Amino acid sequence: MSFIETEEQKALRSATAALAAKHSYREYVLPRARKGEPLRELWDQAAALGFLGVNLPEEYGGGGAGIYELSLVLEELSAQGAGLLLMVVSPAICGSILTKYGTDEQKQAWLPALADGSKKMAFGITEPDAGSNSHQITTTARRDGDDWILNGRKHFISGVDQADAVLIVARTEDHKTGKLKPALFIVPTDAEGFTKTAQEMDIIEPDHQFNLFLDDVRLPSNALVGKEDAALMQLFAGLNPERIMGAAMAIGVARYAIDRAVEYAKERTVWKTPIGAHQGISHPLAQVKIELEMARLMMRNAATLYDAGDEMGAAEAANMAKYAAAEASINALDQAIQTHGGSGLTSDVGLATMLAAARISRIAPVSREMILNFVSQYSLGLPKSY
Repeated sequence: MSFIETEEQKALRSATAALAAKHSYREYVLPRARKGEPLRELWDQAAALGFLGVNLPEEYGGGGAGIYELSLVLEELSAQGAGLLLMVVSPAICGSILTKYGTDEQKQAWLPALADGSKKMAFGITEPDAGSNSHQITTTARRDGDDWILNGRKHFISGVDQADAVLIVARTEDHKTGKLKPALFIVPTDAEGFTKTAQEMDIIEPDHQFNLFLDDVRLPSNALVGKEDAALMQLFAGLNPERIMGAAMAIGVARYAIDRAVEYAKERTVWKTPIGAHQGISHPLAQVKIELEMARLMMRNAATLYDAGDEMGAAEAANMAKYAAAEASINALDQAIQTHGGSGLTSDVGLATMLAAARISRIAPVSREMILNFVSQYSLGLPKSY
């Protein structure tokens, strides 16, 4: 295993960085976020350059690479404060699951459109009463002739207003209790009985969260992805990329924060000396830089393992990477604000707004407490408390 990037990967990183530089956080992202507008122009330009589908199969219009390359794209966009949240969902989660488990018909219908960005697919797993315990999911699917009927609700589902469909995680009616045996369904957002309601959030972001209600949503038999009695591995085919991409976004944010802090520390002069010369400023920035690079290595490890087909190895590394990246991004932003002093809290600088949004990374797509549970039980072999 080598983390020395190939010439192709370096070129992809450089090209993505060039695109991101034209869509800076302060001039492009933040004004749209304050208006609640998604980053459509950036999405379309990234799609036109082939960045959104680098992980999808070439035969369906993708780049034929892996999650490593897709996470590379998201990291570079996020390093300018221009991360695209739906990259985590549409090509990473949904695209990965469809690539591995979709029928030929489903792949043909969705993968080319996910690859070129012309369609987006959201992902619906979280429920109000289940929380982090996915075994308590109550959204059910029952057969009615050749059709499926779905009933249930979801919340904190990202980008449904931009999506053409939602990949809904349900359980079949005969598995209402006990261990989750997930069944995955492609639900068009215009399906009868499908209702979305925006959730009021106290953070400023360009993408919105939604409550979903499924009231006797009738779907054809070909809406089912994979097996009706699917193993959990089918679900993890999407959740591991989700954690890797979440880490990539957080790492990019940490890079952005450190870059802004270093710029300011070099320019800001007090008592005839740039403040960056003082160890009270330089050492905390050096510390968050080290934390960032450690998280970045774990993310690369996770992506490499996933692309090599090591699902369980990737699960451990992806959880660790997401944890480390979330902590690094929040610490880096906090230190960047501290470096700026009072100006770090102004609207012009925008770091305080970014810190509030970055706080999500400690909670979603999986909380740090659940990651610590995973590491305690699966990495260390300690007993469960639940």
